[in-house]
Amino acid sequence: MEYRVENKYIISERDIVLLKNRLSGILKNDINQNGETYVIRSLYFDTYCEKCIQENDAGIDDRKKYRMRIYNANDSFIRLEIKEKKNSLTKKTSCVISRSEGESLCDNRLYSENLSELDNRKVLNEFLLQRKCNGLLPKAIIEYERSAFVYGIGNVRITIDRNISVSREINSFFEARTGGLIPVMPKGMHILEVKYDEFIPDFILQILQMGILEKCTFSKYYLGCNMINGIF
Repeated sequence: MEYRVENKYIISERDIVLLKNRLSGILKNDINQNGETYVIRSLYFDTYCEKCIQENDAGIDDRKKYRMRIYNANDSFIRLEIKEKKNSLTKKTSCVISRSEGESLCDNRLYSENLSELDNRKVLNEFLLQRKCNGLLPKAIIEYERSAFVYGIGNVRITIDRNISVSREINSFFEARTGGLIPVMPKGMHILEVKYDEFIPDFILQILQMGILEKCTFSKYYLGCNMINGIF
């Protein structure tokens, strides 16, 4: 299934403890996770007038976001991703890029007069086309700690994202530590995401029924940019 359901909830530290106790005995951890959490660092790209922010404000349901992502500050595996939303469903496509390509994206050096001469990485080609036509620029780094649980039937993925922060210090993306991080959420508040294909098993729904979860719309990039732009 290309497009998936992706539901988001705001949860507290207490909720996290309860959920982890319920999930850990039944669901496996994601392969990226070695220990309790792993760190995700994403660099988001947007137009000069911040088209993605405007579309989010307007509630446009058919939209795309472009980002570059690394895990645990390790530059040996770098993803360039396109995240699409359509009819309240989401789809993510990606390709692997090198450190030198990533650095070029950070400072706008990676251009091509003839995109067909690049290679077969469709995500990179689309990114470069959007950059050329719409002026995509590196806008903000979003960083957070993730705990992830997976279940094969329904392709279920449950993630808990803690300590979500934003930075405009783009040049620190590949550094051991991101500079100038600012918290996005109030202290003690975090994000739960529940993702699946066509269905989610009933027993997982029962685990998630804690009487306190209310589905919300949440964009880490949107809230991060509002934070550094002084909009609360």
